[in-house]
Amino acid sequence: MRTAHIKRLPCRRKKFVAFFLPLVYNVLHMDFWVNAPKQIMPRGGGLEISMKYFGTDGFRGEANESLTVEHAYKVGRFLGYYYNKENHRAKVVIGKDTRLSGYMFESALVSGLTASGADVYELHVTTTPSVSYLIREENFDCGIMISASHNPYYDNGIKVINEQGYKLEPEVEEQIERYIDGEMGEIPLVKREKIGRCYDYAKGRERYKQYLIGLAKERFDGRTIALDLANGSASVMAREIFEELGAQVIVRNDQPNGTNINRECGSTHIETLQGLVYDTGADIGFAYDGDADRCLAVDDEGKVIDGDHIMYLCGKLFKEQGRLNRDTVVTTVMSNMGLYKAFDKLGIRYEKTAVGDKYVCENMIANDYSIGGENSGHIIFREHAVTGDGILTSLMIMEAWMHYGKPMSLLTNELVIYPQLLVNVRVKDKLAARGDEDVRKAEREAEEALGDSGRLLLRESGTEPLIRVMVEAETDEMCKKYVNHIVHALKEKGHILE
Repeated sequence: MRTAHIKRLPCRRKKFVAFFLPLVYNVLHMDFWVNAPKQIMPRGGGLEISMKYFGTDGFRGEANESLTVEHAYKVGRFLGYYYNKENHRAKVVIGKDTRLSGYMFESALVSGLTASGADVYELHVTTTPSVSYLIREENFDCGIMISASHNPYYDNGIKVINEQGYKLEPEVEEQIERYIDGEMGEIPLVKREKIGRCYDYAKGRERYKQYLIGLAKERFDGRTIALDLANGSASVMAREIFEELGAQVIVRNDQPNGTNINRECGSTHIETLQGLVYDTGADIGFAYDGDADRCLAVDDEGKVIDGDHIMYLCGKLFKEQGRLNRDTVVTTVMSNMGLYKAFDKLGIRYEKTAVGDKYVCENMIANDYSIGGENSGHIIFREHAVTGDGILTSLMIMEAWMHYGKPMSLLTNELVIYPQLLVNVRVKDKLAARGDEDVRKAEREAEEALGDSGRLLLRESGTEPLIRVMVEAETDEMCKKYVNHIVHALKEKGHILE
């Protein structure tokens, strides 16, 4: 039997990168990172590694189709062995959302971890950011969240979080993949007293809940708050947090049954919360996704408060209070140009990264920024957390709202969002379509015509054969005109898949 050869990341390398890599980032604007200590880097990998199983948000797929119990068991076996040391028994914390398959994957992971000698602490149903928080506060070697976020119930995922609270380094994910595919030999089973134990760790979830309550600067007495909990992870704590802070809470979609997570509810179906706020006369409403790492809100008039609104409102408050490091907010290229115009008026600088919370996080840590996020509602407040946290985001919105003392609808009206049209065009070959000279010519024509009054963004989907065409302009008609201009060029050259 060939024993697996596993590479552990050396401490000396981490210390070197902690000093050197931020300099490289600021000079070259690199997108990918080498592994480094807590204060520097969320992920590893000087070069992007092409993965078979792991994507930007863990190992995700349909349960027992592309993600099976055998996969989960092997992930557990590897992690238990990887984090165990001669005089140190690995400690791993596990959480899950409310999907039916979560029990199955939880059991498989626990079996694999304990068979490799690790002790496992089960949070049961909890939020992804709670796992990240507890890893850092309780000195766990790593954590695992079993969730597919906003995907339907029949999908699931294994998200591994390192000892710093960030997503696992790609170099380690690559080794896991090689072990799953039998390319690394066998990992020995531990014997006798070295077999790991499993502990109920519901008290960890309670500690995290009390941490969030403690962040509120004042109570919410007299405020009526509507919550859409997506029949997901937020169901176990969001209502209690707001009620303990004195709010009158109206809740929907807090009865998970294993198959109703994200089903016509939560942040991906914000119209449900809009209807709830309108019908009940609530002052404000918050909607979360399946694992509660993102949040969207609805104001007192029923209008959606997306990630751009949240970054504007909190960025403004933080700047006034001297809490906005370097007076900068980190966004992605998908943020609305209206946000940047508003930031210009406030004297707030901004960074633009590629789409994806990992790129936002990398930029924030490399430059020590305070706030960053995506317009989808995945917002990172680094003074309180190292990852996106939906419930934390709603508490930060409450802080800003109560500080300014105006109806939320008046606060959000300060930000003028430009009309935006996004069309997904299914193509035969993304690279060929994106590189076509006639398509590029049409792109230049649209950009010149829009000038400073709008913008055009063309990008390839990372997971599907799609070219995404997005135009922002002063009117809906202009958006439609220039989107059609690009789509027509793609069609004329035969790139569109009919």
